[in-house]
Amino acid sequence: MAKNRLNISLDQDLVDFAKLFAAENRTTVAEVITQYLLALKRKAQGETTTEILDHPAFHEAMEEVQAKLRDGRAEWHTYDEAFAD
Repeated sequence: MAKNRLNISLDQDLVDFAKLFAAENRTTVAEVITQYLLALKRKAQGETTTEILDHPAFHEAMEEVQAKLRDGRAEWHTYDEAFAD
């Protein structure tokens, strides 16, 4: 899908938080906002992912991945390594 530019104005404390949050989670502010808006859209359209998001194993896996990303234990792979036939 083609990308379009959206300019928004936010309070400086929210801008600082968004940048810090994105950096800590090794993503971009645009991706954080995209994921938030996608979740909002799904909720508004009645398409929820509640079952998987509420499952304890999902939360455990997410916490483990975040810990590995934060402390440098994550192993990075190229696209070809990850999706080789």
